[in-house]
Amino acid sequence: MLKNYLKIAFRNLARNKGFSLLNISGLAIGMGSAMLILLWVQNEASYDLFHANRDRIYQAWGNDVYDGKIQSGTATPEIMQPILLADVPQIEQAARISWGETYLFSVGDKSLKAFGNMVDPSFLKIFSFPLVKGNVQTALSDPHSLLLTEREAKTIFGTEEPMGRIIKVDNDENFKVTGILKDLPHNSQFNFDYLWSYDYKTMKGYIDKDWTDVSIRTFVMLKPHASLEGANGRIKKVVIDHSGGKSKTELFLYPLRKLRLYSNFENGVPVGGRIQRVRTFTIIAALILLIACINFMNLSTARSEKRAREVGIRKVVGAQKASLVGQFLAEAILMAVISGALAVLLVWLTLPAFNKLLESPLSIDYGNGQFWAAGIGFILLTGLLAGSYPAFFLSSFKPIFVLKGAFHKVHTFITPRKILVIIQFTFAIGLIICTIIIDQQINFAQTRASGYQKKNLGYVNIQGDIYKNYPLIKNALLASGAATAVSMTQAPLTQNWSAGMDMNWEGKDPNTKIQINRYTEDGDLVKTAGLRLVEGRDIDVKNYPTDSTACLISESAVKAMGFSHPIGQLIFDDPVSWHVVGVIKDFILESPFETIKPFMVKGPKYGGSVIHIRLNPEAPLAQNLAKAEKIFKQYNAAYPFEFHFIDQEYAAKFADEKLTGKLALLFAGLTIFISCLGLFGLAAYMAENRVKEIGIRKILGASAPNIAALLSKDFVILVVISLVVASPVALWSMSKWLGSYSYRIPISGWVLFEAGLVAIIISLLTVSFQAIKAAIANPIKSLRTE
Repeated sequence: MLKNYLKIAFRNLARNKGFSLLNISGLAIGMGSAMLILLWVQNEASYDLFHANRDRIYQAWGNDVYDGKIQSGTATPEIMQPILLADVPQIEQAARISWGETYLFSVGDKSLKAFGNMVDPSFLKIFSFPLVKGNVQTALSDPHSLLLTEREAKTIFGTEEPMGRIIKVDNDENFKVTGILKDLPHNSQFNFDYLWSYDYKTMKGYIDKDWTDVSIRTFVMLKPHASLEGANGRIKKVVIDHSGGKSKTELFLYPLRKLRLYSNFENGVPVGGRIQRVRTFTIIAALILLIACINFMNLSTARSEKRAREVGIRKVVGAQKASLVGQFLAEAILMAVISGALAVLLVWLTLPAFNKLLESPLSIDYGNGQFWAAGIGFILLTGLLAGSYPAFFLSSFKPIFVLKGAFHKVHTFITPRKILVIIQFTFAIGLIICTIIIDQQINFAQTRASGYQKKNLGYVNIQGDIYKNYPLIKNALLASGAATAVSMTQAPLTQNWSAGMDMNWEGKDPNTKIQINRYTEDGDLVKTAGLRLVEGRDIDVKNYPTDSTACLISESAVKAMGFSHPIGQLIFDDPVSWHVVGVIKDFILESPFETIKPFMVKGPKYGGSVIHIRLNPEAPLAQNLAKAEKIFKQYNAAYPFEFHFIDQEYAAKFADEKLTGKLALLFAGLTIFISCLGLFGLAAYMAENRVKEIGIRKILGASAPNIAALLSKDFVILVVISLVVASPVALWSMSKWLGSYSYRIPISGWVLFEAGLVAIIISLLTVSFQAIKAAIANPIKSLRTE
């Protein structure tokens, strides 16, 4: 029986090559698109699940109250780790990890920069980062021990044995390679080239003992069967108690499993995060596959005239409905198998481009049996779903009617095929609407005034001998003509590295906590960055020696602090009293999609970490950079010159939104393409069933344009219905998406008009071939049998 089904199925495919090509192409594109999305979804869902103790690993988070709302964060006091082990009996291991540092590694005459973290030795016992060489128990026990990843060890030492070798870090101290880490998997939140021990910082006496200063992350591993509720009860007041009440931060433990997808909090409650995007694209994958199946159904039933006579004859000679259903399902599954093979080929061909778009190294493990089992199940399910409606539809024809040619109602306004096309275009139009709104939101934020001049502005991180030679470097940059202004700051203009809520000033309500972002400069920041002074002057230590403790405040800070005359006011940020010498217009320090927070720019009492440079706009960029590199090499010879452009870093702030927009546009295009195949099939079906009507109309004087318009009108109606159905759903989803931004666009009704117009034009172009073909056909051929 199965052999007979397959034989007939192959014959039908060969006999109807055009139909088969359309059907297989639509299914292959739909299945391939779904596979790509599901690969990404699986990668997102698998983050950090390779750790053996993943269900016992938690990160310490803190809740604090800012502006009347609970804010949750991952930064914790550096001194806290040993206290947790002593005070919380549920904790088996605890480890600190720094935010990550880039240092210069030197071996002989070779020097290169590497990025890594300082961790406690227990880090390797909590997490499953296996050592290729070395002992997990002792690898970080010495303060001068250093672990390298396989990739980093090969970069530094090539084919030489790295174990036991000495590396000079930052031209300062020597560290010994005591272990080689297996390269990190791509689905991990951690990203380091090396690890070194917190015992070094303890030995040097550099541990920050201030419980109010949160500067690192802390992870813990609970004992087997330990109660999370009990651990949270014990950990909650640790910071409050040990800070003597100075800090009001309440700690809690958050599972490692949730860090990737559920890291957004509102008022102290987890509200999701990346999981929203994962869910959205999972739904898109399912709907694209459904649309491909709908396309298959429409194309199959469009040929119902020919298959109906086949069904009628089979039933007359004794075929049962079950055998006919089996036959049609076998054909569908055969097409799904062919489409699945093509889909795998499409995924293999397009995966490099898809990875480039996502900036993620997705891959398919073709040697994994689970992949092939899931793939076969996926193909069979697709075949059954796509073939179910045509199988039961075609096998239900009554022989007496189909053999007389009277088995269908041509002029029925509502038919299953039309409903399926409406479903297809509803999803396609919904994606078009979403794509337009996402693009508008990105453009809205990109055109927002940043508050400073990004062009010709960049920075160099202070490292090595740069700090001690800063005055010489600054003078040389200005004298060479490479720069027109230079300023040392605590952080790049595109990043916020410090904020406080315990500042005080005259007239402040002691019960009010306001978060103030903090920044620093040594002078000339207004000129260098192109900031706008609203009142007062810039910090100028050369002419005003007391300006080492001067500060500038933003307009939003003036408003938050309630100053009517800000110049001369004192702001107390323990232990320093800062006097206000100027007010600057707000500039975007963090996200361009969010409201600008109050901030202050302090004088150079505590130095800086970054040198901002305004390159000379009158000279070629390459010439300016060559001069700057020569100067930095002169005063900091051991380190490579790295210049970071502010405009490029500012543009990176839009990366997530742009990626969402690109993915929406990509899958909207694929959805429209697949939907148009279905529309083409329905047009063929309608033209086939109205061929005699068209012939009569032509004999009675109807022109070809009139007939083409007659056949196209129904499809425009279907698209309009789809627009009506899609609009409220798309607008609701986009309203929720925009609601996560405080700086956002209003949704315009023109979006619906644009999406509807695009869909109508595409649908008309799709059906025009069939409409024109039917309109110019010779009526004598269609009426010959009458």
